[in-house]
Amino acid sequence: MNRRKFIKVSLVSGAAVIGVGAGAFQLIEESSKESLTIDYALKKLDQLSNARVKSLGEWDASQVFTHCAQSVEFSMTGYPEHKSSVFKSTVGPLAFSIFSSKGKMTHGLNEAIPSAPALTKNVDSMVALNRLKKSLIDFDNYQGTLAPHFAYGVLTKNEYEKAHLMHLYNHLQEINS
Repeated sequence: MNRRKFIKVSLVSGAAVIGVGAGAFQLIEESSKESLTIDYALKKLDQLSNARVKSLGEWDASQVFTHCAQSVEFSMTGYPEHKSSVFKSTVGPLAFSIFSSKGKMTHGLNEAIPSAPALTKNVDSMVALNRLKKSLIDFDNYQGTLAPHFAYGVLTKNEYEKAHLMHLYNHLQEINS
């Protein structure tokens, strides 16, 4: 590719990323950032322990809880597959920045983590919920080096906590109790 074409493609790509980011920023409503603590999330999940939960989405409740637990666990052990390094240095951090500034995430609620173990239907939802709670407690107590996020790249522990909780709350929108 010649230099002129490369610059043109780079400028168009950059403008597209900025445009998508600006559009997403406007569409996401702000959320209470005080809820972005593991203690708050565990209290919310404890309320579900005493309720009859049902998913309103494509995944059943156990699949939702397992998916969220997988994400937390992978932050400590490593994600099985990553987006490209270009994605993780452009679109991924931009998306995280937008979500973080709003304190709220929106994403496809039936998109599995790339190459994660399949989500089994009809598992006891309380078993999956307990796995999720354990993963959050383990993360809170974790002292090791965190693995890069498959889409956002390297995150601090505080950033990961926000990412996990925004992710969880986005999924909980489909859980009815």
